[in-house]
Amino acid sequence: MLINHDTRFALDGVVDLLNTAADEDQPDTLADLDALRGYVERNSISGVGRLTESDLAAVREVRERFTEVFAAPDTRTAAELVNALVAKAGTTPQLTDHDGYDWHVHYFAPGASVADHLAADGGMALGYLIVGGERERLRRCAAPDCRRAFIDLSRNRSRRYCSSRTCGNRLHVAAYRARQRESAESTQATTAEA
Repeated sequence: MLINHDTRFALDGVVDLLNTAADEDQPDTLADLDALRGYVERNSISGVGRLTESDLAAVREVRERFTEVFAAPDTRTAAELVNALVAKAGTTPQLTDHDGYDWHVHYFAPGASVADHLAADGGMALGYLIVGGERERLRRCAAPDCRRAFIDLSRNRSRRYCSSRTCGNRLHVAAYRARQRESAESTQATTAEA
């Protein structure tokens, strides 16, 4: 699937937002306005003015909607969730070429809140995956102690871990050590029988 720069950028923002949510091993990292400012800066979200507590609450609500899309049991449900998210944001597609970027489409209305910005652009990016028959690319890490979100953009849709360097490597090393232990125990048992 060919994903253009803007869609990829929006999908990365969705994933980053999802991964701020609390889980068993991590507290909510979108806990205050400083964290929201960090998220906005990290994801180069343009046109954001002064952030308020209501912005924080609204962005957390958008995060919940994105979480529902990732967890949707089927494509129809995911599509309905995306439609509701985008409609509530009041999308107003427009071409723009700001901040040194070439022409691209913004789906949020001029002057939109940061939450509506995320809902419109992120919702449309998720919509493109759904329309392309690629909803299965919306994934959670397969590592038992990690549930981070990611979008599998591998050619053969085989990615299982949020990061091959951390979760994937850690599980591969654990599996290797388990095989080594099993082999050593088997060798010891054979030697003891002899």
